Amino acid sequence: MKKIILTFFTLFAIQTLIFGQLKAETNDGKNLLLYENGTWLYTDSIPSNNIKVTGITKLELPKTNSKEEIITHTGYSLSYNETHEQANWVAYRLTKEETNRLFKRTNKFIPDPKIKTGTASNKDYEGSGYDRGHLAPASDMGWSSNAMAESFYYSNMSPQTPSFNRGIWKNLEGLVRTWAIENNSIYITTGPVLTNGLQTIGANKVSVPKYYYKVILDYSEHGIKGIGFILPNTGSKESLQYYAVSIDSVEKLTGIDFFPLLQDEQEDIIEKKLCIKCWSWKNINTTSKNNENKATKSVQCSGTTKSGNRCKRMTTDSSGRCYQHLN
Repeated sequence: MKKIILTFFTLFAIQTLIFGQLKAETNDGKNLLLYENGTWLYTDSIPSNNIKVTGITKLELPKTNSKEEIITHTGYSLSYNETHEQANWVAYRLTKEETNRLFKRTNKFIPDPKIKTGTASNKDYEGSGYDRGHLAPASDMGWSSNAMAESFYYSNMSPQTPSFNRGIWKNLEGLVRTWAIENNSIYITTGPVLTNGLQTIGANKVSVPKYYYKVILDYSEHGIKGIGFILPNTGSKESLQYYAVSIDSVEKLTGIDFFPLLQDEQEDIIEKKLCIKCWSWKNINTTSKNNENKATKSVQCSGTTKSGNRCKRMTTDSSGRCYQHLN
């Protein structure tokens, strides 16, 4: 790429295209793409494979290793964690057309027949006080009877507090469906943050995560963008924007490499920054009214930053520490 020094007289119009990239127009009517590293290209000189964003299959899948048990179902794939009796992640592509629900919820929770070691069961959740929280939401699987039925496999469940599952988590799921409609299709990976020493429920010792994450990628010609979320497993009155983070932040917390099939330059730009303005946030409730009173009050994290100052992030965790300072 070429280097350029831009002055007021060089350009008469600059607009943000995606974070790390600007779109500009010169006085002679030519269009430029400007990158945060100081390089630029005329848009008509960019190779077609840098504009066309089709052709990458299974883009939603994180980087895997030979030891992981990867399961593929009709509507989603997952990496199963036998130690915690739930998925490390579930991943799928959701299109605008697939948001049209053709099939109703089955509400038939059953073990996943593809998991060789077995999964959790109804008895693990009975009397526990936790909801069987979907990782891949049933509402995203209503385009197929098989996809809907398989969304109720216990491999797709994780113990969630009722105020979380029926509140802000549900709202986030609805927001993501809105983004799928607005952007025609998006790639979604979601899961629990699994660590040692978690509380367990049931005879199968199903771990109860303290946090959940979700990462979303819009890989389309109108502007590639990504965003992540890290949410505590509790009710919350905070806005969804409050829990938005960069994808790199989710990778650091979970140790999972998301969207490894992206070109390295694209992956670096998309994942390292948080761009709130790149996404729409219209008509989004912060929490379900039925669960507002159950939400835990947030407090300032008691952890210390590398510079020695007190962390400014708020948390609802009983430890008084945010996700970055739990360990």
